[in-house]
Amino acid sequence: PARVLMQDFTGVPAVVDLAAMREAMRSLGGEPELINPLSPADLVIDHSVMVDYFGSADALERNAELEYTRNGERYAFLRWGQSAFSNFRVVPPATGIVHQVNIEYLASVVFSREVAGVTRAYPDTVVGTDSHTTMVNGLGVLGWGVGGIEAEAAML
Repeated sequence: PARVLMQDFTGVPAVVDLAAMREAMRSLGGEPELINPLSPADLVIDHSVMVDYFGSADALERNAELEYTRNGERYAFLRWGQSAFSNFRVVPPATGIVHQVNIEYLASVVFSREVAGVTRAYPDTVVGTDSHTTMVNGLGVLGWGVGGIEAEAAML
């Protein structure tokens, strides 16, 4: 696929696996920086956010603040992952639900990449760990729903 899309329940374990692979590479005397997703991967944090406040104009902001307080270590790890790995981005909580974020912000329909000095265009395709990943098909982007292990395999 051109891209991999993960929600937080499946994406966080994938980042842990990437970090473990880097550590294994380091302990074997290799270059840990070589461990990166080969396909661009986006992790959208939406499934684990709890709702404590509702029915007010500042509910979203208050819930987001609580989320960062409750899960600070997790977000520090994901910030590290986003800066440590090439081809990996994290969409923070309170941005939206994964399939909507995919449609509105992440889907490109057509990608271009320079290969051996020649710019090549290719269609956007995505495998995602959310059951609604296939909604992006309405934009002409081929999307498949897969499990977390399959998404991780597609990244690598």
